[in-house]
Amino acid sequence: MSNIESLDETDRKILRILQRDSHLTVKELAAKLHLSTSPTFERQKRLERDGFIERYMAVVNPHKVGNGIMVMCNIRLKQHSQELIQEFMDVVQNIEEITECYNTSGDYDFLIKVYARDMKSYQQFMLNTLGTINCIGSLHSIFVIDETKNTHGVPVSML
Repeated sequence: MSNIESLDETDRKILRILQRDSHLTVKELAAKLHLSTSPTFERQKRLERDGFIERYMAVVNPHKVGNGIMVMCNIRLKQHSQELIQEFMDVVQNIEEITECYNTSGDYDFLIKVYARDMKSYQQFMLNTLGTINCIGSLHSIFVIDETKNTHGVPVSML
């Protein structure tokens, strides 16, 4: 797999543009780059093939689909064994309400992002879903009041 040093400024521009709007056609992308469609298409395909672009997706408005609250939840496992860590990582893969999961350092082992309809549904989720995961020792819920910034993108370094 290539790294950032293998990218020129045009490649980095493609990544920045597609992070903002992956729905662009090759023709629209080429116009933004001031290139013809063939080299733009080839660059985009190379970025995909080399793993710089992992996938394309639609960003769904959580409120429009009935998710009124977002909760960041810190998880502490009962103990730090490879078996329990793997068990937790495997279980969260199949829980739709958990949209992100990070293995973290510090006081907690994992940080998960959870969407729920309302407080009552989050309580039910906590009791009936998280509460059934035996390797969890404790959790700390943080309710998000407002989302100030969420670009869904990553910085693309300048060289």
